[in-house]
Amino acid sequence: METKPDSNSTKPTPSVTGQPPPPWVTQPTAPAATEAQAVSFSPTAPVQPEEPATQPVVKKSPFGVIVPLLIFVLLGLGIFLLVTKVFLPLINKTSQEAPGDGQTTDNGEKITLTWWGLWEAETIVKPLIEDYQKDHPQTEIVYQQQSYKDYRERLQSALAKNEGPDIFRLHQSWLPMLKKDLAPAPENVAQNIDLKANFYPIVSQTLQSGAQTLAVPLGFDSLILFYNYQVLKEASKTVPSNWREVQEIAVDLCISEAADKKCAPGEKILFAGAALGTTSNIEHFADILGLMMLQNGVDLKNPTGDLAEDALIFYTFFSQKEAVWDDSLPPSVYAFAQEKVAMIFAPSWRAHEIKQINPQLEFKTAPMPQLDPQKPIAWATFWAEGVSANSVNSGAAWEFLQYLSSKETLVKFYNQASQTRSFGEPYPRIDLASQLEDDPIAGAVIKQANFGQSWYLCSQTYDNGINDKMIKYFADAVNAVLAGEGVTASLATAAQGVSQVLNQYGVK
Repeated sequence: METKPDSNSTKPTPSVTGQPPPPWVTQPTAPAATEAQAVSFSPTAPVQPEEPATQPVVKKSPFGVIVPLLIFVLLGLGIFLLVTKVFLPLINKTSQEAPGDGQTTDNGEKITLTWWGLWEAETIVKPLIEDYQKDHPQTEIVYQQQSYKDYRERLQSALAKNEGPDIFRLHQSWLPMLKKDLAPAPENVAQNIDLKANFYPIVSQTLQSGAQTLAVPLGFDSLILFYNYQVLKEASKTVPSNWREVQEIAVDLCISEAADKKCAPGEKILFAGAALGTTSNIEHFADILGLMMLQNGVDLKNPTGDLAEDALIFYTFFSQKEAVWDDSLPPSVYAFAQEKVAMIFAPSWRAHEIKQINPQLEFKTAPMPQLDPQKPIAWATFWAEGVSANSVNSGAAWEFLQYLSSKETLVKFYNQASQTRSFGEPYPRIDLASQLEDDPIAGAVIKQANFGQSWYLCSQTYDNGINDKMIKYFADAVNAVLAGEGVTASLATAAQGVSQVLNQYGVK
């Protein structure tokens, strides 16, 4: 397996599975106008017979004038009704059904929509496309799975050249980078999708701009707690619900080479209680630190002050003071799969990777620990589908996304994905929550989805943009504290970098 850049670290982190994340990835006209028939209406006047020399005087009836006048009025009324009731509605209907507005004509021509996916293989989405095309035979969907390497740059480059797809996958945190490239959903489609009513709150908060719907998710994910069930059971430990409990369990379960087996600075760790405190070998350190700061009331746009310092100190405490985790250990996900650590924090999709590495490992998941259970905050990170602003068939593209994001289709999507891996992508819709609440893995995501928050510290998006640049500044702050520098100065430097990144991408 090649070495891939880790968006959470300042130095490359080797992949641990032999597969790129997520581990199930396998890389890889307007209608013709109807010609109107010309109609000529030019009656020929009849030839009048020659008048006789003498002709009797006949008194003209008034009906001789009234009847032709009545016929003229009725003829005019008929023409008016024909134009207003037949031709004008037909013209309006034709213009409303133009392919650019999401409809197709019935003259046999097809609309072709290109869809760039990222994580799902074509075999997963093909049945959904085929079902849609049964009811929309004149709409052809061409799905193309893309490599995650330089995906965001390649996508925007193609869109800038007007060579990009009609529909494409994007991370929810990419809106500042892609906003100008996205076509908002037509008003009727946006009303039918209704992000605020049908999806978890963080979805509309991140994928809407004012009243405009810019993208719609087909899945949802968040940080969750992974724990080794047998280890906690044998140690008589309950699943932690707050960070103090995490700290206590991490210390109690840590085993070193010291004579008393206790972990301490300078001792080699044989088994860790929790993967916390460093940047280089914790794949989702930025999400974890970002969540800790949000739970502590930190404004991530300006991560300075006592609240930010307390969160950073607590995070580094696990490596610096308690010494229950250090840089000598394997990457956290791999370490967990190899039973070298009891607890890690990662999105649900990491479960597939863990099961590939160690199918025999008995592990479970739980919602993230909280700082204040009365004001719970989780960390959301998910992908969505958007429509190119350059697409001449943006209306049709949004109609397809309306179909994809419906309850019925999402259930098909989940079931289809579950045929090739242990579970599909957790549902982003509130009205499907009950179907996954008891799932041994995805259930932890669903139970905290209503209070999910997020920011530009989402790891493993490989955007080489707003997330990766922001993560670099927070990594520098953690590493500076671990190297003995002051936490205040370290965060002051990070805050300057945060301001620069936000200004670069126009985030107020």
